[in-house]
Amino acid sequence: MSEKKAAKVSEKKVKIPKMDPGCDIAVIDIVEREIDPGVLKILLKDMTTGHNILWACDDYIQYGGSYRSGSEITYKSITLGRKTTIIQPRILKDKCYQKERTKSHAEVFTPSWICNDMNNLCDEAWFGRKNVFNVVNKDRTWTATTEPIFESGSDKWREYVKSKRIEITCGEAPYLVSPYDTTTGQPIPLEQRIGMLDRKFRVINEILNDEKLWWIWVVKAFKSIYGYEYQGDNLLLARENLLYTFIDNYKMKFGKDPDVKKQKAIAKIIVWNIWQMDGLKDCTPTGTIDNPDRNLFEQDESDVVKPVLCKIKDWDKNVVINFEDLKKDQ
Repeated sequence: MSEKKAAKVSEKKVKIPKMDPGCDIAVIDIVEREIDPGVLKILLKDMTTGHNILWACDDYIQYGGSYRSGSEITYKSITLGRKTTIIQPRILKDKCYQKERTKSHAEVFTPSWICNDMNNLCDEAWFGRKNVFNVVNKDRTWTATTEPIFESGSDKWREYVKSKRIEITCGEAPYLVSPYDTTTGQPIPLEQRIGMLDRKFRVINEILNDEKLWWIWVVKAFKSIYGYEYQGDNLLLARENLLYTFIDNYKMKFGKDPDVKKQKAIAKIIVWNIWQMDGLKDCTPTGTIDNPDRNLFEQDESDVVKPVLCKIKDWDKNVVINFEDLKKDQ
């Protein structure tokens, strides 16, 4: 495709304006109670330990002893009553709370325009040309291209969909999927999203119309996307954002929500590929197993979850490996 054709863009221009303090941005929040219980319970799993992911911070300790840093995030703890919205995107948290997280956990989220610029550079290297998925405007907004990403008859799209990508210390995973700008809370229309997985979805949506074939290649796309995060609330949000990206695309493509069986299948891939890890040690955070027969002061060594090397899945070989070993091969 010529650069002239690639530069053709849609009339819709994405604006990421400053957030009006008085506006309601709750639309970007994911209410865990609205996710199918079976799917949400999968999203809470830690495939390395066999338990649930940990809070890995004491920011929720005001809700009780089971919300301390070393405790698991349970289905019950985030779906009952006022706790339904306990886990919220960073933008919905109090400003002082955001600053404290930055100070204590080095939590800094990247604006979508930066994620877009960096993902564009990766795609420029892969395709050998600029402006593949969108054109960046002078005001840091972007406009999606309208020409197909791959020329008719080309088989290279398969290679692109299967190409592996990872976001380290991923937070809410803005480099992987972009349902909203993590720094403003503004929703991003599906056709204008800029994440690595969003781009793979665009390719699949443009080429495949048969639902069975579409599903096969969406599964391959999810198996090619990786990311890790230390804090449990961010990790759960990242996993939920990937799940809802699947739901959004399925609904756009076929005019209906995917059934629970498909959602569970995607969730099982997500929990392997988006995992909880201390990126400096390649291991899980230290935690405790909540024991209903003990109170807060009666925990003993049998209740302690000791950190272990994190495991991920090599989907090509269908084997489980240590993430640490994967780095040694590079």
